[in-house]
Amino acid sequence: MVKQNALPGASVFPRRLGRVDGLLSELGRAMQVLDGSARAGRAYPAGKQDHAVAGGSAEGLTPAEQKHAAGLMRVNHVGEICAQALYRGQALFCGDAAIQNLLRKAANEEVDHLVWCRQRLTELGSRPSLLNPLWYAGSFSLGVAASRAGIARNLGFMAETESQVEQHLNQHLTDLPPGDLRSRSIVEQMRDDEIGHRMTAENNGAKKLGKPARLLMRAMSKVMTVTAYRI
Repeated sequence: MVKQNALPGASVFPRRLGRVDGLLSELGRAMQVLDGSARAGRAYPAGKQDHAVAGGSAEGLTPAEQKHAAGLMRVNHVGEICAQALYRGQALFCGDAAIQNLLRKAANEEVDHLVWCRQRLTELGSRPSLLNPLWYAGSFSLGVAASRAGIARNLGFMAETESQVEQHLNQHLTDLPPGDLRSRSIVEQMRDDEIGHRMTAENNGAKKLGKPARLLMRAMSKVMTVTAYRI
């Protein structure tokens, strides 16, 4: 007599994972991203230099410089919240396994940026944006919509996103206080990674988006950056 280990009424055949399972998995991932429990896979670019937040200053920054640096890093943190949601939304309904893996790999690398920005905000005595759940939900929905446009446009959306982020990070390297070397080292590594993501998308057949789509993305990014700097 064969011993049965399955629960009464349970099928002896493994259940095939469906879209509901995928959505539940993404919900769990979103919670990790938003509650700060995600972990980086690479070392913190700012290293282990001494830092302090006392008397309104950090690492020799004036209170005004500290506040400004925190605002910029909060914007960068929101950008990584959006990148996580965007790429995972694109991957969820992508029909090509290779492209799906490419998108998820990029999302996983963006986790490092997310963790680094949050750590730097803590060092600066500040906090992430209060609107992060809204940013995540909006970006995830946008990613799902992009995934329905076909592989070439899906990758084109990724390439354009990374191109705009690259420009945005270069501007932050100009805007950061000269003495804020810790934030600068983080932003430089983020920029280098984003360049790699853009090139990966282009090398895999990304189709350049039309001008209206690019302008709309810039307008949405402007709203996000202005809002996240303060809230």
